[in-house]
Amino acid sequence: MSLAYLIKRLLMAIPTLFGVAIVVFVLLRVVPGDPIAMMIPPGARAEDIEHLRALYGLDKPILVQFGHWLVDMIGGNFGTSISLRQSVLGLVASRLPATLELSLTAILLATSLGIALGIAATYWRGRWPETLVDLVAGLAMAIPDFLWGLLFILGLGVLLPILPISGRLDPRLETDFTTNFYLIESILRGEFAITLSILTHLVLPAVALALPLTAAVTRILKSALKEAMSQDYILMARAKGFSKARIIWREAFRNALVPTVTLSGVQLTFLVGGTVLIERIFSYPGIGNMAIGAVIDRDLPLIQGLVLTFAVLFIALNLVIDMTYVLLNPRVRHG
Repeated sequence: MSLAYLIKRLLMAIPTLFGVAIVVFVLLRVVPGDPIAMMIPPGARAEDIEHLRALYGLDKPILVQFGHWLVDMIGGNFGTSISLRQSVLGLVASRLPATLELSLTAILLATSLGIALGIAATYWRGRWPETLVDLVAGLAMAIPDFLWGLLFILGLGVLLPILPISGRLDPRLETDFTTNFYLIESILRGEFAITLSILTHLVLPAVALALPLTAAVTRILKSALKEAMSQDYILMARAKGFSKARIIWREAFRNALVPTVTLSGVQLTFLVGGTVLIERIFSYPGIGNMAIGAVIDRDLPLIQGLVLTFAVLFIALNLVIDMTYVLLNPRVRHG
């Protein structure tokens, strides 16, 4: 992949982010409800209300507000949260690592299981393992991630309480993290008791997020392998006496990865968006959970910062998918 292509994609992200900024800024200000009214006690004086409006810049015309916010944002100042009275950038930075750990764990689980099930269904095509894989994939896709989360909480958190159903770390384990990437830092420090606690808290939300994506990867890969297995080079490999496992893994799988990556990339974006509900259900301290709280409190600066953060994550994820596609298929050339 050429450097020019990467630069082109990054430059294309600028108008996308600008459009997202305009949409979210305008929508938040035309929706009924006054965020300042939520901050003040009943019977507050009119001058106190106006002082708060001026403090957060809500007393100016929308175009002026947008201009000030855009200039501040370019300079790295995303404003101050109305409800939490803290820097929006600091709040997002403190919660983003938790969401990244959850999302990456779910993606790793989904792709690993999806590839394994897709290959298994292809190897035992026309036999009962393929039927079982189809049933499992159908069930996993039919139930949305948030409903899987509720079922896990009920089954493995309440009826059979074997896994934690809230939080990110056992509060009884005291440690002083230098960064907010708890999982990576605990591994690097060799604090495996903390690592185990983090992983046990990750299991249920990550699996709930991963199951629908696992089903999508399984079906896409199975279909791509089926098409690949009918190609001439597969017939040639069979004529040479190669084993079925070698033909699937070393010959067909490589070519089936290209459409699998392309179509699965769309599903990955839904996974990142799905963290919002999953984090809320499991009280997981990520930006998704924070986003719901910000909407409830109508915290305009925090909502704006979080929406832009999600937009950046979507753009970065799509860029990674495109890069992976080109690496797997070097015949593709981008202008």
